[in-house]
Amino acid sequence: MWSREESQSVSGTAAQPTVISGAPERRANEAKEIRLANIGSSVFVKGELAASEDLMVDGRVEGRIDLPDHALTIGPNANIQADIVAKVVTVFGSVVGGITARDRVDIRRGGSLDGNLSCTRIAIQDGAHFCGRVDTGTRRPRSNRVETEDATPALVADH
Repeated sequence: MWSREESQSVSGTAAQPTVISGAPERRANEAKEIRLANIGSSVFVKGELAASEDLMVDGRVEGRIDLPDHALTIGPNANIQADIVAKVVTVFGSVVGGITARDRVDIRRGGSLDGNLSCTRIAIQDGAHFCGRVDTGTRRPRSNRVETEDATPALVADH
């Protein structure tokens, strides 16, 4: 009926502390490491939305979303009419407006983006919708050689 730890403390010997994986101290530390704000599907924001943590939007936003150093997830119920600046943008819902992502943009199945993109990397899943222009960074020169107008490309054939 009595557990071993209870019988040790009753007999006068000190019981070893038990570590529980779901202890409040551990959850508090994890919460500090991973911060995510959530805007639910019944929320409507008009104006500028800025945050210094990752953000999940599943509601409606009109205006501007600014998270230059954090990730933005557009939920499947979201209806966004805004220009977006973020580190990473993942789209499951509907976005009308431009997206500037410092790292990458993922448009997932069922997601829709009508607007221009500026990012380093992009992924568009089957079943996603995208209408706009993509800019993936500055152009790098191919070489230092100067080509003339009448130069023709050389054909190489293996025999």
